[in-house]
Amino acid sequence: MNLNSPHSFSSALPGRLVRAGRLVRVFMAASAQQALAYRANFALSALHSLLKLGTGVLGLLVVFGQVELVRGWSFAATLAVLGVYLLLGALRDLFISPSLDALAGMDGEVWQGTLDFTLIRPVDVQFLASVRYWRPFALLDLALAGGVLGVALARLEVAWAPGRLLAFAVTLGAGTLTLYAILLAFTGLVFWSPGFLFSWVFDGVFQMARYPVGLYPGGLRLLLTWVVPVGVITTVPAQALAGELAPGMMAAVVAFSLALVLASSWLFRAGLRRYASASS
Repeated sequence: MNLNSPHSFSSALPGRLVRAGRLVRVFMAASAQQALAYRANFALSALHSLLKLGTGVLGLLVVFGQVELVRGWSFAATLAVLGVYLLLGALRDLFISPSLDALAGMDGEVWQGTLDFTLIRPVDVQFLASVRYWRPFALLDLALAGGVLGVALARLEVAWAPGRLLAFAVTLGAGTLTLYAILLAFTGLVFWSPGFLFSWVFDGVFQMARYPVGLYPGGLRLLLTWVVPVGVITTVPAQALAGELAPGMMAAVVAFSLALVLASSWLFRAGLRRYASASS
């Protein structure tokens, strides 16, 4: 059989997906076993999650206890932004950051020169670097974020609006891809400057995503939408949930996230070619 033919590729694709799914399950199981060996960390993680949730909601209650709208944003819509922020932060903590930090974070494989052991494995390097480590305690953050979104849904009265829910799901997926692409790109940049932790810089900017991007001044709003697109990550899904997102904007956001993933993947692989192994 000609493996270069389109038919051969399409027939091999399901097998690759099944293999990838099995590897993810193995990675999840191994990470869970390691995390459960230190169960005291769960209490600390739960406390941190509750504090993060409490401070976020309390801030909104203080502001909207004085006014009904802030630049056109109601409490329910702003709460939806916070819910999306907590949800994507939980997904980041669940597997994106643990996996990428193991490669390019402090004491990561790039710094130690031990990336050789990852490169020689018969698995795509980007896939392996993106999903091999999981933090099961972040599932609590996911549950709390789901609760916040549930309250926002009830207040927005969109429980029986399938079109809005579909638009929310699409834009949430685009936001997740955008967040992953940004972190993957910063991981790739580490190969050029191993002494600089780019993700730490992004952490400070990502904090701004807990509020609607429309609350910020014009220039900063543009910056947070298309340059460092935290607005795409959190505000756009909340707008879709509230029924305030134009179809053209949704298409633009999806196209932007896909283009960003392709660009960050290219940057990551270009960085890999610069890697000097421990044996060189």
